Amino acid sequence: MRTEVAGTEAAGISGLAPVAGLPPEPDRFRQVLGHFCTGVTVITTVDADGPAGFTCQSFAAVSLDPPLVLFCPSRSSATWRRIERTGHFCANVLADGQRELARVFASSAAGKFDGVGWSPAPAGPPVLDGALAWVTAAVATVHEAGDHQVVIGRVTGLAACRAGPALLF
Repeated sequence: MRTEVAGTEAAGISGLAPVAGLPPEPDRFRQVLGHFCTGVTVITTVDADGPAGFTCQSFAAVSLDPPLVLFCPSRSSATWRRIERTGHFCANVLADGQRELARVFASSAAGKFDGVGWSPAPAGPPVLDGALAWVTAAVATVHEAGDHQVVIGRVTGLAACRAGPALLF
């Protein structure tokens, strides 16, 4: 059964037929891909200046043998530069009730760790209190990808901390 929605055309879901060769506008790109649900992580590290972290939705398992994960930081991220210098990171998988924590770490403001409980993973990066799980990894390779980079990490440790639903955006 086909349902017609006012304002749409047969050639496109939203009434805009795709045009070959033209990239989508950034707002349109975000709006369309916003229909895809992803888990939310906070990627952390620690260096001589203390702990650092940022909210990241682009985190995934890559390989079981060897165990590899990836995340995609913005090329302009100051936190990514700190992670790159240390060579290791922790991906904290956020729980459904940690939306405010995700918002705090999505900011570029200083003091993200103020009032946030954490403990060091065996490799050193912060494991945030209340996270469902964590994965530590050593930076293995970095690939350029437009305005972001694709960081592949070799897993050095992991743990499931508690049961519950993940935070999804």
